[in-house]
Amino acid sequence: MISKALVEEVLSCAISTGADFAELYGENTRNNTVSMVDGKIDRVGDNLLSGVGIRAFLGTSTVFASTSDLSREGLLRCAASVAAAMGEVKQELRVNLNERIFPNIHPVSVVPSGVDASERAELLREGCFAAKEYDETISQVSGTLLSVDHTILVANTEGLYTTDRHIRTRMAIQAVASRDGVNQSGSDSPGAGMGLELFNLKSPREIGREAARQATVNLRADYCPAGVMTVAIENGFGGVIFHEACGHSLEATSVAIGASQMAGKLGEMIANPKVTAIDDGTIPSAWGSVNIDDEGTPTQRNVLIENGVLKNYMIDRLGSRRMGMPMTGSGRRQSYLYEATSRMTNTFIANGPDRNEDIIASIENGLYCRKMGGGSVNPLTGAFNFAVTEGYLVRNGKICEPVRGASLIGTGSEILKNIDMVGQNLETAQGMCGSASGSVPTDVGQPLIRVSTITVGGR
Repeated sequence: MISKALVEEVLSCAISTGADFAELYGENTRNNTVSMVDGKIDRVGDNLLSGVGIRAFLGTSTVFASTSDLSREGLLRCAASVAAAMGEVKQELRVNLNERIFPNIHPVSVVPSGVDASERAELLREGCFAAKEYDETISQVSGTLLSVDHTILVANTEGLYTTDRHIRTRMAIQAVASRDGVNQSGSDSPGAGMGLELFNLKSPREIGREAARQATVNLRADYCPAGVMTVAIENGFGGVIFHEACGHSLEATSVAIGASQMAGKLGEMIANPKVTAIDDGTIPSAWGSVNIDDEGTPTQRNVLIENGVLKNYMIDRLGSRRMGMPMTGSGRRQSYLYEATSRMTNTFIANGPDRNEDIIASIENGLYCRKMGGGSVNPLTGAFNFAVTEGYLVRNGKICEPVRGASLIGTGSEILKNIDMVGQNLETAQGMCGSASGSVPTDVGQPLIRVSTITVGGR
């Protein structure tokens, strides 16, 4: 992308006024999208994002600037602006870089950009058609096939010079079911760090039918009653509750400045002993995995909570300086326009000791959440509110009629202690996580779990 000699010159300029560290992050990302509404192509997109972000450190103070001008003059101008903002102490240090190549854990068989747009559109059409034909109540279907070809360059004044390429593919289909003026929706959106071979694992037809199935279930559902209940939350995207209500509170971005409910609690019992939670960026071809983070640190399997005890945080370079703890390969950013901050990769609750059938059988009156949606959370307090996109009432240990309009309300610290049964069918699901450094791909997951008491919003 940019020659090692030029990067050495740029970094030397960035630290010329007293900074004790500087990094350069270069990016070349191509996004290809095909969108469809009711069987017709709505949009075909091919976008290229290219630029460089330069950041300098002096202790825990940082200065950041970015540019899309990749000429020598443009890069040195950007580095000079960082240096000027950092201070006035002149130092002449020459940065020497050594190229390093990290192992690739994301082999790709079918590079999406090498496949004609018409063939990619046909894959999406197959999924949308399967949703439309699922049931006569399906009134509208839309879908998107996304592929991202992401190449980065990371170099810093510690001598690192490395590049990495990562391809991701995802199909998202939404279906609407209608009857007597009532409309209800469903969706499915699997993705992975691979090419079009993704659809050998889950076909477009399966994706479309799953979206339609959810929509038809919700169409026949009555409103969920409100109250404090025992709730079972299914695997896959059910893990979004841990991700949002607890995961963000374990990121150094908030922990290091005391703006987290989990700050200062290492070694404490913060969850039920059945709960072990992990952030693992090394899972081959997973949606949230990366070979190296956006600061050039190899990712790792990071046990956050083990048998209920808080063991670690997710720590980027700035967080490491602030906390005096080692980096965990958690520095991530949406693009070169953002500074990297501590972020999750693939975050999940591990399998537990309980049989899934025993979890349901243990609930006398409660709610079974088969699919979860989005929500909101305050990292400082851990207070959250999440929508249940597919839910069922449970009576006398049996899953009964579907309900809609349910939401789960609580705090991260409470739900960790109230998870009293953990099943054995761990599965992950894909999402995009927004935070200070933009939107990044993350996996969430868990097995079936039981929350002994939680407030359910409804009617």
